Amino acid sequence: MAEVLPEWAIRGELILNCNCTVFCPCVVSLGRHPPTEGYCQAWAGVRIDAGHHGGTDLSGLAVGLILDIPGNMGRGNWKVGAFIDEAASAEAFEALVRIFSGAARGTTGLFGLLVGEFLGAERAPVRFETEGKTRRLSVGRKIQGEVVPIAGPDPERDVVISNTGYWMGPDITVATATRGRVRDRGRVWDFDGRSAEICQIDWHGPN
Repeated sequence: MAEVLPEWAIRGELILNCNCTVFCPCVVSLGRHPPTEGYCQAWAGVRIDAGHHGGTDLSGLAVGLILDIPGNMGRGNWKVGAFIDEAASAEAFEALVRIFSGAARGTTGLFGLLVGEFLGAERAPVRFETEGKTRRLSVGRKIQGEVVPIAGPDPERDVVISNTGYWMGPDITVATATRGRVRDRGRVWDFDGRSAEICQIDWHGPN
């Protein structure tokens, strides 16, 4: 008998900083165009404003990710590691591991197809902070990131690529990293000044 997967949902915000020198071409090519450096290295943070997995509440938690992708995103063979908010209960920790490994299916189910190696998940002091238009992510000493929207002619309006088919969400705010440091699992990445994204997320599963 097939496993009955719980319903889940997450609403909040995602920030991401990668090694692309200009805005990530994966957003508009949907992973068919190679990253500007030929490969993708990135960190990401997710702030969960409201969420659940079955009867487990996920609201108020945060998750950090590192992604190491050898070429075109759509060709798979990703390596992904997750850092789960130390405030998460045991049930919430397991739920978030299922969601971010792709096992819970739904919006993040593509992880199950594209991730060749899940580097595991660990509890960590994940902090996602917003100050004005600046977003910051810290995961202990492993990730130290800060992203800001790029400037447009109207300072009151962000530069947004809208109505995309991108898996994270249809509207992506174009940003840059004022700080982007990863020190984990032998990876020493410095992406200050490189491409960044801000996305409001509304994910759900298993369907």
